[in-house]
Amino acid sequence: MKKSSKVLQERRQHVRLPILHGILEPVEIEFFTMDDQGKPIPQPAILVDLSAGGMRLITFMPPPHTKELNIVLKLAGMKDGIPVTGKISWVKEKGGVYMNGISFSAISHENKKNINEMAEDYCDCDTRIALKLPEVCVETCRGHNLCNKPQKDESMFKKK
Repeated sequence: MKKSSKVLQERRQHVRLPILHGILEPVEIEFFTMDDQGKPIPQPAILVDLSAGGMRLITFMPPPHTKELNIVLKLAGMKDGIPVTGKISWVKEKGGVYMNGISFSAISHENKKNINEMAEDYCDCDTRIALKLPEVCVETCRGHNLCNKPQKDESMFKKK
């Protein structure tokens, strides 16, 4: 009998930036759907992870049933919110809490680049931690605003 080996290929195109690391970080995200009068209804959510191609959210209400979502993503250290358009890829519910996978259909090139850079720096930091290097936190880290790792050196990021 011949054994078949399956090699799983990673389907993600973008590196993920985990937002929850140890404790919840306050992050503002809102879905915008329209009520009967055409006024937007905000729905709060918690950002779990983020990549340039999408994000994972926790919500406490079912996500809006719509083909397209207009989302304003507000992240620590970013002046303005990041406007994105997306669609719900999957939803898992347990006890009134919903985990939502959102894939982006429209995000600016600049915002996509910034998210990719933050995620790559975050992963580089994880590598330095795993290798037990003496200098884990670096001044050039673009993900420091969203980082709450115990190794974070706040003094490197004070405004000069």
